[in-house]
Amino acid sequence: MEKNKEYYMKIALAEAKKAAAEDEVPVGAVVVKEGNIIAKAHNRKEKKGMATRHAEIEALERASKKTGNWWLENCEVFVTLEPCAMCAGAMINCRIGKLYFGARDPKYGCCGSMYNLCEDRRFNHVVPVEGGIMEKECAAILSEYFKRKRK
Repeated sequence: MEKNKEYYMKIALAEAKKAAAEDEVPVGAVVVKEGNIIAKAHNRKEKKGMATRHAEIEALERASKKTGNWWLENCEVFVTLEPCAMCAGAMINCRIGKLYFGARDPKYGCCGSMYNLCEDRRFNHVVPVEGGIMEKECAAILSEYFKRKRK
């Protein structure tokens, strides 16, 4: 059975649900190499008390440890929310093969919404981007989380 984009995004959504249960902004990320998940993570900014502990950074670090290399060019990243400038930059630096994201982020998204760092040819590596994978489901978990926080 060949796994499709939705298969991996569902796993990223499960990570986002873990984040919500820990009172973190519900974002999940999965790193896939040759069809196999090599890392998954969710936001841990509150737990770690560090602004850099985004799901994508956590997942990229775990993938690098698993492969023994920071160079992840044969890997794909699936993340529930469009990455910010920091995370997009990390993916460029890791030489990620392709990025898939769910919900668009009009305030911080740097993979198509505000800007598209990943596909900017001025960098030494370009990360092809495909957004909108299970977009409604990915946006819903964020909306629900922030509704609860406002109450």
